[in-house]
Amino acid sequence: MGHVTEPVETDSRYGGAGASVHIAKITVGGAVAKRGAFCSRRPAPQGRILRGGAVAVGLLAIMATTSVASAQSAPASSVPASGSTTYLPKPTGSHPVGTTSLYLKDTSRPDPWVPSVKARELMVSLWYPAKSPGRKRAPYMTPKESELLLKSGKINSVPADTLSKTRTNAFTDASPAGRKHGLPLIVLSPGHTKPRTELTALAEDLASRGYVVAAIDHTYENVATTFPDGRVTTCVTCEINKNPAWWEKLAKSRAADVSFVLDQLTGSHSQWKGTRLIDPSRIAMAGHSAGGASTIAAMLKDSRIRAGIDIDGTTEVRIPGSGLARPFLFLGKPSTYTPGQGDAADTWERDWKQLKGWKRWLLVTGAEHTSFTDLGVLVDQIGIDDGADISGARAMEITRRYVSAFFDLHLRKKPQPLLDKPSTRYPEVTHCTVETKTCR
Repeated sequence: MGHVTEPVETDSRYGGAGASVHIAKITVGGAVAKRGAFCSRRPAPQGRILRGGAVAVGLLAIMATTSVASAQSAPASSVPASGSTTYLPKPTGSHPVGTTSLYLKDTSRPDPWVPSVKARELMVSLWYPAKSPGRKRAPYMTPKESELLLKSGKINSVPADTLSKTRTNAFTDASPAGRKHGLPLIVLSPGHTKPRTELTALAEDLASRGYVVAAIDHTYENVATTFPDGRVTTCVTCEINKNPAWWEKLAKSRAADVSFVLDQLTGSHSQWKGTRLIDPSRIAMAGHSAGGASTIAAMLKDSRIRAGIDIDGTTEVRIPGSGLARPFLFLGKPSTYTPGQGDAADTWERDWKQLKGWKRWLLVTGAEHTSFTDLGVLVDQIGIDDGADISGARAMEITRRYVSAFFDLHLRKKPQPLLDKPSTRYPEVTHCTVETKTCR
């Protein structure tokens, strides 16, 4: 089958985020990506601006030609730690962070993109507060995944495993910390064509603050997903011509993935040893780009998701007339999501009218599409201009702070004045009043 690469050796690396893999045997009921797969931007049918992405394959091409010497001559604060090429910022919470990965198989439905595959298979990375740091720091992604990412961008001037060497802050299979049903659960969904690892810095930070975080690889929707038996699935959806109806299908398919993952993490047959720590009454979701748009679809499908965040994602699934009364946050970049200024912003305005509960619309001045993910941090360390007028480290600090504030407010009932008005500490963040189409 053209959408599966040759098997590779299987060991503890094949958890996507570098963690060991636990196989859950659950019974409940092609093509290699093109160059554009590095960018979660989709074509804009009929002139629409949709799910914008500022950084494409050319960005990685620049990465490939950046010399090690330039990193060595950078200021000490930006030099990668411990000899790594790149590294993620340290989490801001008080807990050490553990990580592991799960292989889940939903036999109740065929794969939506490859119908000949009769069960939907998913890889999920978990991050969680740990009792103490573990012995093995988790790799960022597997060497094989790095190879396929670089190959799909036709980049051959760096070692094939370059991207797998990013330094993380989580420890593989560290013992979970917490009391029974004491930890809220956050689900994360990445952008289209992107692996779940692109949200690692956010996930690590939330885990350090006492959350269990589950990031989902939506199979066949990104350049490479590695399974425990050595299969590496590639991006079938990258080959499909896109239109609004297709993106709606994608969001609904992801919503089904999310509900299935919640079933496995909160059910009695979960394969994760820390399942008992999860509080099933405090579940929320956030996503970037297509993952952010899918958050609304997931909340409409599954009432267990008590709050949601769309990070820079144009939405297609419409909220029904009865509305959605649970808390929701839009977080994006002004160039795409300023009220009244374009078709992408129009989708948020359409949804805004149907959001009946607590809601906010925040924009980060100077941000580009990738500023909210790990890529904004990593390219800065190598000295690449990704078009953003805000540093990757600063954008990540802001993303972490506002996302955690939202979840602390709505899952822990801790007051968060930061979300109510502009902050002198974060002047880049503007609060938008949709009715007057103003942001300040």
